[in-house]
Amino acid sequence: MQLDQMETEPSGRAITAERGRWTTPSRPLRIQLRLWPAVLPFAVLLPVVLAPPANHDAAAVLDFSQRWLAGEPLYDRLVDVNPPLIFILNLIPAAIARVTPLGAIPALQLCLLGWGLFCWVLSFRARERRIEGRAERTFLDVLPGLFLLGAGYDFGQREHLMAIAALPYVFSAAQRSQGRQSSVPVRIGLNAAIGLALKPYFLALAGLVEIAVLAGRFQASGFRAGLHQALADRIPLVMLLAWATYLASVPLLFPAYFTFVIPLAWTLYIGLGGLSPVQLLLMPRMALAASLLLPLAATAFLPGDRALPRMLGLAGLGALIAALVQHKGYSYHILPVELFGCALVTVILAQVSDRARGRIPGLGHVPPAWAAAGLAFLFALYSPAVGEAPWRELGYGRSPAEGLAALLERQASGQKVLVLSPGVYPIYPALNYAGAHPTLRTMNLWILQGVYAQCLPNGERYREGAAMGAAERSVFQGVAEDFAAAPPAVVIVDKQPGIPWCGQEFNFIAYFTRNPQFAAVWKRYRLTNDYDRYRIYTLRQ
Repeated sequence: MQLDQMETEPSGRAITAERGRWTTPSRPLRIQLRLWPAVLPFAVLLPVVLAPPANHDAAAVLDFSQRWLAGEPLYDRLVDVNPPLIFILNLIPAAIARVTPLGAIPALQLCLLGWGLFCWVLSFRARERRIEGRAERTFLDVLPGLFLLGAGYDFGQREHLMAIAALPYVFSAAQRSQGRQSSVPVRIGLNAAIGLALKPYFLALAGLVEIAVLAGRFQASGFRAGLHQALADRIPLVMLLAWATYLASVPLLFPAYFTFVIPLAWTLYIGLGGLSPVQLLLMPRMALAASLLLPLAATAFLPGDRALPRMLGLAGLGALIAALVQHKGYSYHILPVELFGCALVTVILAQVSDRARGRIPGLGHVPPAWAAAGLAFLFALYSPAVGEAPWRELGYGRSPAEGLAALLERQASGQKVLVLSPGVYPIYPALNYAGAHPTLRTMNLWILQGVYAQCLPNGERYREGAAMGAAERSVFQGVAEDFAAAPPAVVIVDKQPGIPWCGQEFNFIAYFTRNPQFAAVWKRYRLTNDYDRYRIYTLRQ
């Protein structure tokens, strides 16, 4: 019997005709036969996310976790605005790279694929597949894979991890809003809690979804029954307990995060590159994502059985709120808006396709797997249309990241490197690929960008020591002390400081050589390369 003749029993089990009698094939075989056309986009998406370059922020976070594992205390020495959870999670690939021949970047990619597969299984368990249409069911079976592999260059970013972890939660929310319970509530709740706790802004997604779940229960079952269902629901309870435990543990385990990092970030980091909500919504990529999401999210609230589109729309709105609150407009901030928006579009199309079967001549003969394959390709095409993949991967051999990585591999593989730059890319992942060990206590010089965001009132280019605040002094003294205590093999100096022109360009070497400790050691360095926007200095032996 052909795939398009497959029928479904009331129990939801697929049955096929074989030599005149009905048999129920094994579940893995049935799924494999049914899904293979729909998973064809993965053959393109998987090589893209595994190809270099790794995402610069994901690589930088991984490097910090490696340094933390090697003995540098997080937030006391390694200073970053991210809450500790992302560094804790990155300890897993850092440990794998430390005890196996597998490099840190491949170890991270392996862990990301493993978590994605776990979320894929959870998504399968979170759904009530027997009530789904044939094309919808087949497409939803592969949707978690599209979330995992459709991130392109932003594969492994915190927003990407959040979206992957939130998808099973969104599936379960659609069922819970209709009075049904999940078969694996603890796993779904804990997994979602981890993903949504990566940044506090992500809680907007959970808030919108839980309000909709509660409203759906009241509408379907009445106030008393809906309230009873809500009180018996373990998913939000698990999430609240996980968040409360995490929040209580941070000041105990990482007191410097509250006493030093948060005040520092609030004073200096929040305002860097800030855009208003209107400016963000007018950015081409954000405007496209919002125009895709918002109208269809509104249609999800029309009468009818639209629980899953409604939850996907609300998840996208929560992601949009998180992106606007961060007011930076980075591509990875927009990514979850795009993922949930694309999911909303394709799920609605799948449901329309199922309703149209039998009404439109010939449509009923289209196998569900091929209908789902068309939707999967439509989803997958969005990434190259608006994002950096696969163009960044195809051009890696001619990119600054590859050139810098090759240069560092020759001059500083396995050795210490001081990087004086306001940027993260292409420093990361070049340092990761070269196996070099950065010594700067921050991922870049964002603290100097913050304290010199405005020209000094006295017209001077640099503050004198007595006029420095605590944040600037920590950089000025910390860099000099580390530099003098253990001179790195290579110093990379960015010619573009990312600091406003105030009578003259801000020069990192001129700035730090005002410190006698730094100046004394700097005499031992010579310029050996002038590559792209960087000057490379090496230590004289």
